[in-house]
Amino acid sequence: MTILLASTSPRRYHILSLLRLPFLMIPPASAEITSDARLPEREVLYQAEKKAASLAAAFPGTVVIGSDTLINLDGQKIGKPRDASDARVILKRLRDREHQVVTGVVILRTGDSRRYEGVEIVRVRMAASSDAQLEAYVSSGDPFDKAGGYSLQGGGRELVAGLTGDYLAAVGLPLKAVAEGLEHLHVPVPVDVAALYRDREFLNWKTFKEC
Repeated sequence: MTILLASTSPRRYHILSLLRLPFLMIPPASAEITSDARLPEREVLYQAEKKAASLAAAFPGTVVIGSDTLINLDGQKIGKPRDASDARVILKRLRDREHQVVTGVVILRTGDSRRYEGVEIVRVRMAASSDAQLEAYVSSGDPFDKAGGYSLQGGGRELVAGLTGDYLAAVGLPLKAVAEGLEHLHVPVPVDVAALYRDREFLNWKTFKEC
């Protein structure tokens, strides 16, 4: 059965590739419009389902994966910065504080009602970065397509003091949950996912202490 990743994110593409399953990445036909009425966990599942459902009808006989990530800072939801000015504001709010990275995944098997959904919450502690450090990072252009305006896997690593939870979920795709969901939908996963999480051979994963 063909697997579709409803995304434009290179990070999600690279994470899903760790499962060594053939798949296609196709942009979802959905707009990310958030609501203050939804809690962060419900918000990411809502957006993930919209992404997956936007492709399901057009691609029968497939398994479609949708995922969404946001930042929860004291109950306030933070997404991707609109521009450089917004990135500066977000990073200064996060600086020297702890927040949650909330990532949801919804997997739909087209042609029937079978589905899987899951949410991972990762605690991230930001470093006490100086204004100059934040300005240099914003000027690099790295923050603009990332929830919270920073990348654990890239230059934003220097702004992060530590994390507790699933590194891959914080980067953008909770791979354990995805593998579990695929197995639930009778799609065999050919790799040892536990070994992937034990070895942590992916980008900056090993720079974070295991918790």
